[in-house]
Amino acid sequence: MLTAHGVSHPGRVRKHNEDSLYWDLEIGLFLVADGMGGHNAGEVASRLAVDAVRGFMKRTRETDDFTWPYGINPEMSFDANRLMTSIKLANRRVFKAGEGTDEYTGMGTTLVAALIEQDRVIFSGVGDSRIYSFAEGTLTQLTHDDSWVATVLAREPGMDEAALAAHPMRHVLTNVIGAREQTDMDVGERALGTGEVLLLCSDGLHGSIDDHTISSVLAAEPEVAAASAKLVELALERNGSDNITALLVKYEP
Repeated sequence: MLTAHGVSHPGRVRKHNEDSLYWDLEIGLFLVADGMGGHNAGEVASRLAVDAVRGFMKRTRETDDFTWPYGINPEMSFDANRLMTSIKLANRRVFKAGEGTDEYTGMGTTLVAALIEQDRVIFSGVGDSRIYSFAEGTLTQLTHDDSWVATVLAREPGMDEAALAAHPMRHVLTNVIGAREQTDMDVGERALGTGEVLLLCSDGLHGSIDDHTISSVLAAEPEVAAASAKLVELALERNGSDNITALLVKYEP
């Protein structure tokens, strides 16, 4: 059985919320996107991406009469290929929208997606929104950040993270949905444990509260609705300069 709840807040500074979230317990799909671009284009980009993924995942679940516009990776499961294709379609939709309207030029969005089928989760991410797993008291980041900071740390793991946090390029993303006509992403798949919780969030959350705080909230509050609200509340208290989104999913056999 799955339970889920999401909370999104514009923050204390911004007038508009450019984050989008979606969950559907029936098809086991969970999404968070963090848009960017002027003239409210970020809000448009995140919504287009979420709608594209949702539409393809619903359509391919209800019928086998569909095509694979990007081919199939034989090393991945059927559902992993579905998720990968849906994200590539989302990228194309956002890219085309940005090309077609001057005020949307250059818009883009991060995206994290989780698909749960029975006792397995398939997950992927583009940008610096994240998916965490909380199981047996341990918090683990499942996705990797497509960011300048993550690239530097991967090349030089001994770098001082505190110094990087003040670097002028710390917010630069190396990959987002809609930036290029085609995009690539990693897709992971693994079994879920009893009572395991997944957290999908934008950087407004994980950039405001650290992993220890996230872990403490999830350990103290077993209900996903209360825990997601608490996470957003703490992010607002400690920063609140960005849009904040937290979507929690709990798995029980």
